[in-house]
Amino acid sequence: MDRGMPTAPHLARRFPEAAELGERLRAAGATVAVAESCTGGLLGAAITSVPGSSLYFRGGVIAYSDAVKIALLGVDERLLTAHGAVSREVARAMAEGVARSLGTALGLAITGVAGPGAEGTRKPVGLIHVAAWRPERSADVELHEHGDRERNRAGAVRAALSLGSAILDP
Repeated sequence: MDRGMPTAPHLARRFPEAAELGERLRAAGATVAVAESCTGGLLGAAITSVPGSSLYFRGGVIAYSDAVKIALLGVDERLLTAHGAVSREVARAMAEGVARSLGTALGLAITGVAGPGAEGTRKPVGLIHVAAWRPERSADVELHEHGDRERNRAGAVRAALSLGSAILDP
């Protein structure tokens, strides 16, 4: 390795979509917050791996348990009961909840079953819901990943970063 040339941090190289999202957020003068379940902070880490991300990244909530989803993100317990934590409805509520809680223009959320086991749910390994929320619009995507735990989590992060960029388009 050439010590004279700075290199991008590992996560910034692994998730180039983070830099694209950052550019769009800067151009829009907007901020982002994240709510993560199965990715356990990987989305926030990818965003903050980009130098200068403190200009647009406010923070995040790792909401692994339903209790945290309810208490910190304002997810309605009835949504969890009716649809389960791994659902489009809960992902959308998480994205809106984190944006409202942290006062950002954009909220991103991920909830799913990363694997290798389903641990208490009948939903299949690799089922992941990603949501992006802005006051003007929201979007979500359902993923059916087929990798191991780390690949499933990485796929979810890429999807969230791309969805965040897409929802910033006018």
